Amino acid sequence: MNVDALRTTRIVTPFDTSRLDTLMEEAGIDVLLATSKHNTQYLLGGYRFIFFSAMDAIGHSRYLPIVIYNKGRVEDSAYVANRMECGEHQNHPFWTPAFHPAAWGALDAAACAVEHLRKIGKGAGRIGIEPSFLPVDAYQLFGERLEGATFVDATGVLERMRAVKAPEELEKLRRASELITDAMIATIAWARAGTTKTEIIERLRREETNRGLQFEYCLLTLGSSHNRAASDQAWREGDVLSIDSGGNCRGYIGDLCRMGVLGDPDAELEDLLGEVERIQQAAFSKIRAGVRGGDVIAHGQGALKASKVAEFTDFFAHGMGLITHEVPFLMTNHPVTYEGVDADRPLEAGMVLSVETTMLHPSRGFIKLEDTLAVTADGYEMFGERGRGWNRGATA
Repeated sequence: MNVDALRTTRIVTPFDTSRLDTLMEEAGIDVLLATSKHNTQYLLGGYRFIFFSAMDAIGHSRYLPIVIYNKGRVEDSAYVANRMECGEHQNHPFWTPAFHPAAWGALDAAACAVEHLRKIGKGAGRIGIEPSFLPVDAYQLFGERLEGATFVDATGVLERMRAVKAPEELEKLRRASELITDAMIATIAWARAGTTKTEIIERLRREETNRGLQFEYCLLTLGSSHNRAASDQAWREGDVLSIDSGGNCRGYIGDLCRMGVLGDPDAELEDLLGEVERIQQAAFSKIRAGVRGGDVIAHGQGALKASKVAEFTDFFAHGMGLITHEVPFLMTNHPVTYEGVDADRPLEAGMVLSVETTMLHPSRGFIKLEDTLAVTADGYEMFGERGRGWNRGATA
């Protein structure tokens, strides 16, 4: 066995290198530069530097982690990091054979990456980048110093790598969903007449944080209003509440919506939420590995079309994981701008979907369920399935 082959056998990566090599070959990419937080986290096996977990800016520049992967030669891989990440590497060494804790900003990170590319003989190759996550100054430096290089959009390659979740990823998504659900139920039970939207959102933030999540957002409505922004609007007896929140569990996003009411729901409210549930269940019934993603959408939309609330109700579904709205992309520009390129592809076990039905009722308000489901060989597993009916607020 030659030296290179021997070295390769000792490198254990947290992802399937053969799959990445195939995707890169299909995209015409020789070497990959991942620069987004979510994709560097994925390629590094779940690692995200805590100092820059919630921010990027420092001094006159920003944090720019770079994972370099050379197609077919895993031994050429490198991680360009912030200088403070030396301690992280000492405690839990990164898998990449080369580790460059050399940067404080985007330009010195890019310069370090250039030197590594030259060292491995890829300074003039077809280089895959993430255009939406590469600062213009770093991109300009690449163009100036990598003469003969061609830059290729690698966004789709990295999205395909993340499409099917490993068991440990599914566990993080399950935990995020379960804890968000618990936090929302507790927040609704705490809120009472006179509690404002701003106070409810702050309570949810604390409930999620106390459960070990990183709070991302809360979209909240009260009463007949469809406005989901924070305000001094107060909850009143008989009013509905919708609470839609994302929480982060070690980088993985949970995203669910549950309903509350101050007092007991009347017959009309029970009926309206029942219509939302019927549409959700229609979509759920089509979810399993091997089914076209578009068939899930079509079945949900068919149930919506037949519903008496169709005029003011919307249905859609999307993939999720390290970010909201990722593979599978099932709908085109609905509501986020992207192409529904996975509508004609079969779902795969390990994919994760967010399924949501949203009613903008003209008098009763914003009524919605959003659920997270993992695709399995013979169906699905729902994460955070509690509290899907009317949850009561505090009465005193």
